[in-house]
Amino acid sequence: MQPNMEENIITSVQNARIKHVVALQQKSSLRREKGLFVVEGQREIEHCIACGYEIVEIFSRNVECGMRNEKTTFVTPQVYEKMAYRGSTEGIIAVAKVKEHRLKNLKFDNPNPLIVVLESVEKPGNLGAILRTAEAANVDAVIVCDPLTDVYNPNLIRASIGGVFSVPVATCSSKECIEFLKEHQVRILTAQLQDSHDYYDYNMRQATALVMGTESTGLSQQWRDAADVHIRIPMLGRLDSLNVSVSTAILIYEAVRQRNAAYQRTLGM
Repeated sequence: MQPNMEENIITSVQNARIKHVVALQQKSSLRREKGLFVVEGQREIEHCIACGYEIVEIFSRNVECGMRNEKTTFVTPQVYEKMAYRGSTEGIIAVAKVKEHRLKNLKFDNPNPLIVVLESVEKPGNLGAILRTAEAANVDAVIVCDPLTDVYNPNLIRASIGGVFSVPVATCSSKECIEFLKEHQVRILTAQLQDSHDYYDYNMRQATALVMGTESTGLSQQWRDAADVHIRIPMLGRLDSLNVSVSTAILIYEAVRQRNAAYQRTLGM
């Protein structure tokens, strides 16, 4: 049965449910405590549902909302503006339950998985952009070590265009990740400027982890010591580094290129 708009509309920004959504947008501690997060936009919400997330409630400023159901509450434009984290989201916001992101939950159908490892990435926008690239390249997993932002940060969700929902993601310490990769016989390639060689000279067709550090300090010594190979992207200009999301995209697609070329050779192409 469709809800009656007049009977199911919130007109005050002081409403407790509205305040709760705003707080979830702003506070990672509340997201962890409640096990809830906020996703904006019909495309992102539909992708979230398709990836198995449970939607708790939906808020819409549009009575013609395509996702109108028993979980939908209508709000005035003023209230929606208070709730929305970003400007253009088709007037629809949902609250969803988080998933666990543990290493033990990662399962690889691919015998030679391609894994992206990120150590202490600070900016949610960078992490979101990496997840968007990982989704596009069908990366087998992204592992976030010693995270400085949670994976349900609204800036991260926005930058990933929903990639955070479909890419297998795990969070853990660097020590746990290194042990996991060694146990699964995944070759560790660390991206670093010092003591390294050009990335395109190394085989990425086997089980491979591309490990990226922060732009300010790079990778910690434990990752440098754990690496099987140290790789770098040649810097031909005056600057000595790239944005971490750009660097990750370059390395991911080099792995894709190598793997596609190997596949084509098996077909005699």
